[in-house]
Amino acid sequence: MKALKSKIVQQGKVLSDTVLKVDSFLNHQIDATLMKEIGEVFASRFKKDNITKIVTLESSGIAPAVMTGLVLHVPVVFARKKKSLTLSENLLTANVYSYTKEETNTISVSRDFIKPEDNVLIMDDFLANGQALLGLLEIVERAGASIAGAGIVIEKGFQSGGELVRSRGIRVESLATIASLQNGTVTFKEDDK
Repeated sequence: MKALKSKIVQQGKVLSDTVLKVDSFLNHQIDATLMKEIGEVFASRFKKDNITKIVTLESSGIAPAVMTGLVLHVPVVFARKKKSLTLSENLLTANVYSYTKEETNTISVSRDFIKPEDNVLIMDDFLANGQALLGLLEIVERAGASIAGAGIVIEKGFQSGGELVRSRGIRVESLATIASLQNGTVTFKEDDK
């Protein structure tokens, strides 16, 4: 996706050979116009899959998931990372390790919002080591729902997450796949759509 790649090159900040900061348009400040386009692209890629729910993880996955849900006319459910007084019963949970925060969170979704008859699109802002996506997959599987695939805004193709998830037979659609962050430069994988 050209607009996304341009934004990554112009506004992304390479902090190390493994860390890309995109807080100016994706996961702190949100470029609503870009998110609308991202939602339209994901909706077009999954329009024939009869999606009934989109599941994501708070907080950075919410914006692209909501825009996709808007186009597909389906609800968006987000897994919470912190316990809540209002989210305490009938939960689906999974433990997710964050490499950037160096902590494990127990993520939770109410069973009321994912049913066995659902066909779920899982979405997130990044796919690196795959832990967040695996946690979301575990929750959807525990609910007994079907998984149509995963929509990822930015995939770090040089890390193991994409291969790990795809090896489980999960379709992964990434809008920008980074091949390298070496020497402070973003290099994209050539076969991106």
